[in-house]
Amino acid sequence: MGFMSWIVVGAIAGFLANQIVGSREGLPRTLVLGVVGGLVGGFVATSVLKIGSVNGINVESGVIATLGAVAILLPRAFRDGFARPSPWSDVIRQLR
Repeated sequence: MGFMSWIVVGAIAGFLANQIVGSREGLPRTLVLGVVGGLVGGFVATSVLKIGSVNGINVESGVIATLGAVAILLPRAFRDGFARPSPWSDVIRQLR
């Protein structure tokens, strides 16, 4: 996959991962997150699970890269707390 393809897939995957986890990263960190997520997701998908690969701009590559980026963001989100509060957080707070 070409360098520009990695940037495009990385940008999309990083953006989607930020939206899923609720993280607030800037553009450079989002790009890096997506590219590294593609590497992590591609390694896990091909080496461990023996499915798919990140080999171009397609849906499969985007999904694998996004899942890899989410896997990178989740430990920090659990440690620091999620940036976007749950819709149920007000209800839970009132019940206390």
